[in-house]
Amino acid sequence: MANVRDYLKRKKERKEQQGRINYREKIKSHKFMIFYRTILVAILIMAVGGALYVQWKNKVYTENTVVFSTEVHITQDSTLVPFSGYLLTYSKDGAGCMDIRGNAVWNQTFEMQNPIVDVCQNVAAIGDYNGRTIYVMNTTGVMGSITTNRPVRDFCVASNGVVAAVLDDADTTWIYLYDSQGKELIYFRTTMKDSGYPVKVAISPSGELVCVSYLFVDSGQMKSSVAFYNFGAVGKNNVNNYVSGYDYSNSVVPLVRFLDNGSVFGVSDDRVMFFGGAQKPVSVAEKFLEDDVQGVYYGDEYIGLVFNSTQSDNRYRLDVYHKSGELRQTIEFNINFKDILFHEDQIIIYNESECCIYNSGGAEKYSGNFSRTVLLLIPQSSVRRYMVVTPDSIDTIELK
Repeated sequence: MANVRDYLKRKKERKEQQGRINYREKIKSHKFMIFYRTILVAILIMAVGGALYVQWKNKVYTENTVVFSTEVHITQDSTLVPFSGYLLTYSKDGAGCMDIRGNAVWNQTFEMQNPIVDVCQNVAAIGDYNGRTIYVMNTTGVMGSITTNRPVRDFCVASNGVVAAVLDDADTTWIYLYDSQGKELIYFRTTMKDSGYPVKVAISPSGELVCVSYLFVDSGQMKSSVAFYNFGAVGKNNVNNYVSGYDYSNSVVPLVRFLDNGSVFGVSDDRVMFFGGAQKPVSVAEKFLEDDVQGVYYGDEYIGLVFNSTQSDNRYRLDVYHKSGELRQTIEFNINFKDILFHEDQIIIYNESECCIYNSGGAEKYSGNFSRTVLLLIPQSSVRRYMVVTPDSIDTIELK
């Protein structure tokens, strides 16, 4: 009898143990099923997302429509400048800023003979060539003004309102740094004998680095020098804060520009130069040019050089360089260009009546005409929407 009870007990225990094992296996199998289903759903979402992205990237637009329009009056003597999503206008009599709806944000009156402007992100500086006053503004209002003690030959502004100005004084040329309120931060002198004549000045968005293109004569030979000055901790122990520089024989460098705090490019009559480094910039690439440059355009990452095309069926060639110095794309086009913009993945070429848009791979996304005479085109946050300024309106157009 005892053997029967033991047998039944062992049988019951084996059955319970088997049940526990089956239960654990079911839980394990269920977890694996949920895991595989999650992976499958993720793969499907990625596949659909990838397909939609490819469809969007390859989508070609055929027309543009005006989705919003505001009446404004743009005087013929006004110069228009994109200003961090706003519109900056200036003339000999003053400057103003408008939003996309045509509302005036601020106005500043002045009298200038030859006003010039420099913009860095949401800060602009406006001054008179050979004058002695520079105004500093942002997208909310006037930050301050600078009064110099010598005639202004060139200037540029950083995103914090610091202005680097080239001031002329007979045989000596001075380079000053001011804050937006006009306070002198630092200055140093240059002469033709020691460093050459400063042709162009550029300042990094942070205001810490300054690049100057000099022109000088050495043993009867014309040369250019691109010099870098660091006004932070790294450069304070160097003479005139000079940290690095490069010379170029038989060459003039009329343009140098910071794309960000560590990327600079320069264009001469025979080459394009690329520099990198946020403290002591070094030369990272140099490309010699065989054709005459017809225009230079740039964005946050890319530089575009326009040449007359050697192709019989196209007027122009646009060579697009990355800030690293790598040639990324060559685009042949026919329209007479007023401006060329680099915005996100777009390369926008337009004039008063026509517009062509390419992606970064060189594929044409849009080609068409405007319904009104366009003075200025400003890309918006949506890749399909643009702000266009006409002589009597500010329109928001959308590609379809």
